[in-house]
Amino acid sequence: MLLRTLVRSSSASVLLPLLVGFVLLALGDDLSAWVTPHYWPSATGSAAFAQPFVSAACAAAAAWEGARLTKGRVFEQASVRGPVGITIPVLAPVLAMGVAGVLVALFTSAVAADVPLGLPHFGILAAIVAMLVANTLVGYIIGRVLPGVLAAPLALIGSFFVTAYPASWSVFWLRYLVGGGLSGCCSVDTSVDSRALAATIIFAAAVSAAALTLIYYRGRAVPLCMAAVLVGTGFGIAWSVARDLGPEPVQERATAGLICDSTSQPEVCLWPEVEDPETVRREARAAATRLTRAGVKLPQTLTMAARPGPDALKLGIGPTAAREGAVAGGVASGLLPEPPPCALDGAPYPAAPAAGPIAAWLYVTAGVPAETVAGRFGPQEGALAQRVTKLPADEQLAWYERNRKALGSCNTPAPLSIAGITK
Repeated sequence: MLLRTLVRSSSASVLLPLLVGFVLLALGDDLSAWVTPHYWPSATGSAAFAQPFVSAACAAAAAWEGARLTKGRVFEQASVRGPVGITIPVLAPVLAMGVAGVLVALFTSAVAADVPLGLPHFGILAAIVAMLVANTLVGYIIGRVLPGVLAAPLALIGSFFVTAYPASWSVFWLRYLVGGGLSGCCSVDTSVDSRALAATIIFAAAVSAAALTLIYYRGRAVPLCMAAVLVGTGFGIAWSVARDLGPEPVQERATAGLICDSTSQPEVCLWPEVEDPETVRREARAAATRLTRAGVKLPQTLTMAARPGPDALKLGIGPTAAREGAVAGGVASGLLPEPPPCALDGAPYPAAPAAGPIAAWLYVTAGVPAETVAGRFGPQEGALAQRVTKLPADEQLAWYERNRKALGSCNTPAPLSIAGITK
């Protein structure tokens, strides 16, 4: 069949503009809302949000094409090509439609992230395309069995349910078998976990191999058993790869990518995606100086690494911190104490009222404007922090140390009273 005839007669040609319009209009906000600025893995991961919708469109179009071939009794006639040779050209426009939909989603996310010249994360794209292939082949088999008016909607709904809903279930590993959860990748200090990608690709490859087996050998008993074994084996291997993953398929980003400047103290280590790094370093050191003058001890290094070393402080900022005026707050946030187990388990935690005022005092001391602090932590916490800053430096530090110590205990009430330490 000529290429122009194949494209003109394929249902994918009709669905393509509808799919592109759906991705741009219905999914545009979701594709750009949580993307990390200037970070290609995040832009690629956000594009994965469109995968269940695009996979469902591919499955429906493939089901329609399979039903057309069955209705035309193509496989009952003598043919030079085998069943797979007939199938691949028919499904090629369907897969091209799916890839085009994913590229539109990627373009939308990349524009929102304002990424620099570079390449997307090919591992995430490979997992997405693997799911498109698997859904297309399964949809085609449904179309070979059922009439088109039944096969297309069944493939559409079934594909969307299988690929979209596991991401909302509490069984975390299951979402990674169908490419779910990838849209949560990635903050600037994390990268995608290769186990999530491997699980998706392995399971999709097993399903695709099983589908090709049924296409080639038809629905006889032995091919059905072979297909079941392939799917079961792929499921087991993918489960063993993804079973230990949490709700987000991310891992700490390698610190080798950090750019550190030690010309002044403290040393400041930033990711390459940070806008205006000179301003960030200058403001971070100014905030560190204010905190040091107040008596707060800071380590020798401020770093954006996900997990700082023993002599480093987490610089909790994003790539646009300089433009948003959030550098001082990022320095202060690294000093916030970790809550004890009782605070995380729902047990009584009498020091909980001290968390907000201590954070507000750290932010104010680091140089964050009072109105910003009040908006972030509440007017009462902001007002208390302002009252503390009116005390002598040694009394402020004593108040901070007492409350910080209480926050690390599960049985010490919050000593927020200012009168108790005022001369």
